[in-house]
Amino acid sequence: MATESGARPKKAGAFDIRLIIALLIGVYGVILTVMGAFFTSDAELKKAADVNINLWAGIGMLVVTALFVIWARVRPLVVPAEPESEDTPAAPAE
Repeated sequence: MATESGARPKKAGAFDIRLIIALLIGVYGVILTVMGAFFTSDAELKKAADVNINLWAGIGMLVVTALFVIWARVRPLVVPAEPESEDTPAAPAE
């Protein structure tokens, strides 16, 4: 039988907000990268001073996505085993 002291702390996993944000930014990053790499015309480049904005923005978003995923893996959120109840007073801050 496992005791309270031997129980492993649970991690937030897929419910970590950083991974949800990374997913959203990553989807937009992939879309912009594909649009910039394959579907940008010369007229659109001319409007943007010959800078492929979609491509660079997409690559930047993919880099931010990678940073969010690395952050979530290196410093995972630990969910307490038993939440504090209203009956138990919180410890004073020092």
